[in-house]
Amino acid sequence: MSLTLAVECTEVVKDYGLGRGVFDLNLAVRQGEVLGFIGPNGAGKTTTMRLLMDLVRPDRGSVRVLGLDAHADSLALKRRIGYLPGELAQFPGVTASYIVGLLAGLRGHVKPARIAALAERFQLDLRRKYEDLSHGNKQKVALVQSFMHEPELLILDEPTLGLDPLMQREFRDLVRESVASGATIFLSSHVLSEVEDICDRVAMIDGGRILRSGSLAELRSQRSHRVEARIEGRLSEADLGALAGVSAVVVEDHLVSCTVQGPVGPLLRRLEDAGVVELDSHELTLEELFFAQVGEQGAAAAGR
Repeated sequence: MSLTLAVECTEVVKDYGLGRGVFDLNLAVRQGEVLGFIGPNGAGKTTTMRLLMDLVRPDRGSVRVLGLDAHADSLALKRRIGYLPGELAQFPGVTASYIVGLLAGLRGHVKPARIAALAERFQLDLRRKYEDLSHGNKQKVALVQSFMHEPELLILDEPTLGLDPLMQREFRDLVRESVASGATIFLSSHVLSEVEDICDRVAMIDGGRILRSGSLAELRSQRSHRVEARIEGRLSEADLGALAGVSAVVVEDHLVSCTVQGPVGPLLRRLEDAGVVELDSHELTLEELFFAQVGEQGAAAAGR
């Protein structure tokens, strides 16, 4: 993988007031990688993507895309980027084919055969009026226009929203093919299993600030596990929560679940004293990692 940066944000601030926007954003995406940009609604994901596209401009900081200034070189960059916005534009009275053709003309050098192949792949009838399409089919139109010019960088905001599982799989295959051809992918998604499946790295954002970033292996490097147990005796949530590295404790009757980070010996001894009958442990999924991280940040904020 190339170490050349496709995206570089340095100390970027876009402040809409009332805590909305992005703040002190430092983010780098290497050429040829797939970055999953995840966070709750209102976290700053869409604002970041709009900054990369020069649809909004930063109050402070530097935004560079494909080695160029996102604002000064905005027009040139738009020919090299495939962009799928989180909210689709409305096109009354025209067919999907007209929309795709219009955008292809603006971009230039788009092969009609490429458009036809993508439409067939997504089972999309371009002859239909756009306003008559379901949300899922409108999403397919957006995907076709994003990929049709074989861009160097794809910026995709919730790309599989409204797609059925078969089309979601088709999208993932298309991402892999694009990366194999040298493209870089920057995508946000609430489907964390999808992010886990196709992304090389993940950046978690909340409140306009990056919480953590790295590969899944790096994010799990502190050996966080989810432990579930059935015990004969009794334990309190406060009792287990006082153990080093133990958090997110839930005790319901004789069922215990918690997250443990680091050595598990103290937890196992406490469970053994309570008469453990069954025990299961698994490494945290991306979804569990994300919600644990957001929970820790929220608790820290509440304590300030």
